[in-house]
Amino acid sequence: MTEEEFINLTKNNLGLIVTQEQLDLLNTYCEYLIDYNKKVNLTAIKDKKDIYLKHFYDSLTIVKVLDLNKVKRLLDIGTGAGFPGVVLKIFFPNLDVTLLDSNNKKITFLSKLALKLGIKVNLVNERAEVYAKKHLEEFDVVSSRAVAELPILIELAIPYLKIGGIFIALKSDVTAELAISQNIIKNIKCQVERIYNFELPIINHQRTILVIRKVRKTPHRYPRTYSEILKSNK
Repeated sequence: MTEEEFINLTKNNLGLIVTQEQLDLLNTYCEYLIDYNKKVNLTAIKDKKDIYLKHFYDSLTIVKVLDLNKVKRLLDIGTGAGFPGVVLKIFFPNLDVTLLDSNNKKITFLSKLALKLGIKVNLVNERAEVYAKKHLEEFDVVSSRAVAELPILIELAIPYLKIGGIFIALKSDVTAELAISQNIIKNIKCQVERIYNFELPIINHQRTILVIRKVRKTPHRYPRTYSEILKSNK
């Protein structure tokens, strides 16, 4: 995806007008990511056109299911090199974004990136199930992109949400994962609100955005330790 294709498809498919300032920030982001990735493995996607399509554009597809202008606090679990959290912050500066990752090298990169871009984000180097213990029901939206299987993600994400808050999982096909997630969905007091299927333009790869809403207070036993979560999902 070229910059021109990104601008046009973001407008036509997602309804977002890319400003010159946003484009400049994305260019800086892209160049810095490519350069930093030579020293520290942050992403397997190293080509500029692929970054614009598979990272930048893909991150923005969240707008198909959620009006981010109405969101205050967003937590991005397993943010990695900042997807979708940093991209969302660039386009929606109103967001109070927290980027969470257990990999210190990735948080270090994000710290330097935030300074380079001149954006303010909250950076947390911690395991999701540990950080949750002190931050239960604080966020309006939790996002996660290609981090873990859905049953695990649901248990990690839902406790962070306020009642009525939304968890958004960006994945490929979720049919099989949804089938094995029914128990945790019931037990942790949430419900699937929407399954949005689409194809990434140009390469036509199947993508799914899963929207899960928290309907009641999370039982105290969640989230469990990671070893317990894994054991229950074997």
